[in-house]
Amino acid sequence: MPEQLIQYTDLILATPTPLTLHPAAVYLSGLTAGSRRTMQKALNAIARLLTADEYDALSLDWSKLRYQHTAAIRAVLMAEYAPATVNRMLCALRRVLKEAFRLGLMSADDYAHAVDIKCVRGDSALRGRLLKTSEIAALLSDCKQSQDGIGVRDAALIAILSGSGLRRAEVVALDLGDYQPEDGSLQVHKGKGGKFRTVYLPAGAVAALDAWLNIRGNAAGALICPVRRGGHVHILRMTDQAVMVILQKRAKSSGVAPFSPHDFRRSFISNLLEAGVDVLTVSRLAGHSDPATTQKYDLRPEVAKRQAVQLLNVPYDG
Repeated sequence: MPEQLIQYTDLILATPTPLTLHPAAVYLSGLTAGSRRTMQKALNAIARLLTADEYDALSLDWSKLRYQHTAAIRAVLMAEYAPATVNRMLCALRRVLKEAFRLGLMSADDYAHAVDIKCVRGDSALRGRLLKTSEIAALLSDCKQSQDGIGVRDAALIAILSGSGLRRAEVVALDLGDYQPEDGSLQVHKGKGGKFRTVYLPAGAVAALDAWLNIRGNAAGALICPVRRGGHVHILRMTDQAVMVILQKRAKSSGVAPFSPHDFRRSFISNLLEAGVDVLTVSRLAGHSDPATTQKYDLRPEVAKRQAVQLLNVPYDG
């Protein structure tokens, strides 16, 4: 939490507002579960910043924010967070103010001035890490130690994440009908931003998924689903938080250093780029509309760049 707190007690709601009329609630309701958690955390941080760490996003009267407030928020955030984090938080702020305007809670002039704050320039250190092939193998080996369907299910989950680069929210949204065993493809209907794309699984991931389907059966519904005690499969949709818990458990029991679910995605992208796949193809597989976003995921070590320049010929006859 930033040390430089700004206290504006007049921004606190005098009485609770129905969620259908609350700008922050309306904005958050339109996001996916993963994005909702991220942006709600950002809005709560901004609200606490404005109220001396006392109130959250739903206690704040966002319609009262003016340029002096948003400019002060930007200044404090710049001093405390990396540029990418600041810009994400400012994006959430702008979107809430837009909802306040749409709900008729702000005038056009007040809204236009309040959102007239520039994004922050600067590069942030690359987040996350690459997962080695040996680490993925250790995770899958740990899954095989289970005596019931849980290990088979977890192996399929890890194989999909590592072999397709899907986001965890995209994996839990998959249905059985989205998998085409003939070509190992997965139809992603609920990608980020509601975008559709097709991804393909490598042979090892297809084998892991087929092994899981032999236990799961062919009932319609969620592709990856809960397994209860005794190996009973329940065709229910899991949450993306459940994926996090599963991976943390597998990392601990297999001795693999801590990692995030998104590190599978980072590794997928970096490995494809290192294998020489063009960035446009990789961006399509990753579901990025802009190849520049894909390049930000590139965590290849410096040795890759050093080896690349050795392909050049400098005709010096010293």
